[in-house]
Amino acid sequence: MQPQPETERPSPARAGEPLRRRIRPRRAAALASVTVLTLAVSTSAGTGRLTPPAGSTPAGAGPVSLARSSALAPCMITGDAAVQMSEGVPTPGGYARSTGTVRALTLMIDFPDAPGRGSARSRYEEFFPQTREWFRTASYGRLDYRAETPIKRWLRMPKPFRAYGIERGAPFDPGYRELVQDIVAAADPTVDFRAYDLLNVLVTPNAGPSALDTVLSVTFAGNREAPVADGVPVANASFVYSRQDDGSGSYDRTGYRVLPHENGHVFGLPDLYTQEGGGAVGHWDIMSEDWGANNDLLGWHKWKLGWLDATQIACAAQPGTTTEYTLTPLSRTGGPKLVFVPTGPRTGYAVELRTRGGNDETVCRPGILIYKVDADVDTGMGPVTVYDSRTDSGGCTRSPNVHAELSDAPFTPGESFLDRKRDIRITVTGADVKGDYRVRVSRG
Repeated sequence: MQPQPETERPSPARAGEPLRRRIRPRRAAALASVTVLTLAVSTSAGTGRLTPPAGSTPAGAGPVSLARSSALAPCMITGDAAVQMSEGVPTPGGYARSTGTVRALTLMIDFPDAPGRGSARSRYEEFFPQTREWFRTASYGRLDYRAETPIKRWLRMPKPFRAYGIERGAPFDPGYRELVQDIVAAADPTVDFRAYDLLNVLVTPNAGPSALDTVLSVTFAGNREAPVADGVPVANASFVYSRQDDGSGSYDRTGYRVLPHENGHVFGLPDLYTQEGGGAVGHWDIMSEDWGANNDLLGWHKWKLGWLDATQIACAAQPGTTTEYTLTPLSRTGGPKLVFVPTGPRTGYAVELRTRGGNDETVCRPGILIYKVDADVDTGMGPVTVYDSRTDSGGCTRSPNVHAELSDAPFTPGESFLDRKRDIRITVTGADVKGDYRVRVSRG
């Protein structure tokens, strides 16, 4: 039975009614891991990927760049090998590198029955330079993301879009395999695929249904069965289809964010939304909600991706202890960022400070975010659960397409999170003028 953590706090003032909005969950990034032939996204721990170019930074994906120390060992939870895109650390091999210089081959494609409207360059500019800047900010400059477009025009596919049989939930075979093969054949005279770490395919928005009806955007990651180009498998590829434009007038500023979400999968991150939408994590991670206003990644993900040092993470594993920690805002470079409280070899509680700044433009109640990480839960099935310090308050945001109820989830000074079954208490003891917070972790 799962523990039922509690919150202890003064009675808060209730916020207004939650914003009514339409959330359409994106198709889960991975649905099975037995074979890539039946996957929407393969999470196999394959070793094939587009080969990094000579002179690029020799920093690997999670398994290579993850900050480690003997003190952190008890907090390096792991999932069963069959778990799809596990939240465990380190991330398995086969995904794209998440630190150093990463080159993203970016191609704009159209079809005989869906010719590109406008210029291919305008489609590219929907996502760049915003995506590069998002990753620069989120990684504290540790990921130098470079999108390259050696083909400036629409790359016409030889078959109509309908002929590929692509729809929501479509497996890699046969439709996507045929599409990737046709992309490779069309681009190969111009492109040396060995020079890139991952592939972005920006599809003309008039191919397929509107994103308001069904979201086709998808990523295939660690795909050892992918077609080969210039001697390397096209193993990590993100496809973006129609525009996520809900008519709120925010698309020009926020519409690019579907691509950082999809690229999160090529770096090994799972989907945090479920079939019910963003109710488990809300807008606290772009792998949960990428519609609407800007948001960052959880501190746990920043550790997985190699963007935090060992000195920025504390492991509260010792029973019978009470320890106080200082945390600096996740959006600020440097300083302690994450406290993890393991509850077993596969689970634990993560503690971090979220404030408005950097990519976190929608934070309306700064404070300590507490969430459970379960490395034994598949992508799209709820591997992370954020605990709400103000249950049923309606939240504090009115930003379009933001899960309102969890927007005021952070704990503030004087409030506590309690897991009675495991005798774990996490208390926010104070904040200083610099904006840093202090938390006390007690383990029975």
